[in-house]
Amino acid sequence: MSSKVKETTGAGGAGGTGRATAGARPVPAPAGPPAAPPAPGALAAKVRTLAPSMTRSMQRVAEAVAGDPAGSAALTVTGLAERTGTSEATVVRTARLLGYPGYRDLRLALAALAAEQAAGRAPAVTADIAVDDPLPAVVAKLAQEEAQCLADTAAALDTAQLEAAVAALAGARRIDVYGIGASHLVSQDLVQKLLRIGLIAHAPADPHLAVTNAVQLRAGDVAVAITHSGRTTDVIEPLRVAFEHGATTLAITGRPEGEIAQYADHVLTTSSARESELRPAAMSSRTSQLLVVDCLFIGVAQRTYETAAPALSASYEALAHRHAPRSPR
Repeated sequence: MSSKVKETTGAGGAGGTGRATAGARPVPAPAGPPAAPPAPGALAAKVRTLAPSMTRSMQRVAEAVAGDPAGSAALTVTGLAERTGTSEATVVRTARLLGYPGYRDLRLALAALAAEQAAGRAPAVTADIAVDDPLPAVVAKLAQEEAQCLADTAAALDTAQLEAAVAALAGARRIDVYGIGASHLVSQDLVQKLLRIGLIAHAPADPHLAVTNAVQLRAGDVAVAITHSGRTTDVIEPLRVAFEHGATTLAITGRPEGEIAQYADHVLTTSSARESELRPAAMSSRTSQLLVVDCLFIGVAQRTYETAAPALSASYEALAHRHAPRSPR
């Protein structure tokens, strides 16, 4: 079920120490075949998502391949290193961080991306919203960025991880969802959807309550953490506790290499638009998080259709009178 090895302990296994103890469920290593390299259309999305967490030298390589895929595809690893003022090792590390086994695979993806650009199918790079932009321009830029963010997330989404997450949620005894700030709004959205199809789900707003709830989880339960940065302490802590107590854990994050992934059985990666003064990362990351949440919900509803459909009908009927027009007196 999981892409990581699982070991569970009794309810007191990890205790409340904040550290894994002897005999507690260990942080596992990935098992099975490596994930397939991202499709050429997803390369630009990978660069946009991962560049903020790269070293400056790796950023130069990533920006070069995203800005000029055709030119970069024509270069050897030595040539690209010289163009970006980095080393061959940095170029190879950047290729691997972007999801490719080596530089040769990245070159092939760059050539394919260049062909897509020539055919007019490559993703457009949107401009930042300026403080003096008229509202029509703001609407157009936001719409373009939101659409690109959704397309990037869909292109990069690991469907094998998604299937495993859906299976875990569909069979869960109880589901806890953790998120802070804008991500908490997304956690509430997921919980409301799951409740409508008869599942038991919670989205605690208080970080302390999230941790104390996580202590009660065990095998057969699911904990979901939503954090764009992948390093939000108030989200990592309850997921760690749930992980150590044997629950299946899921992370929805824009930084799959972040600390949150250490305690996640399944990781679903989201994209975001470029952060700017008037458009913080929380705005665009929320859009892609909601897409992943909708995918999870639809997948769970499909798997549990025999019970989900009647539950949805019952909830619609229970609220129908609140939407009916009032008769005139």
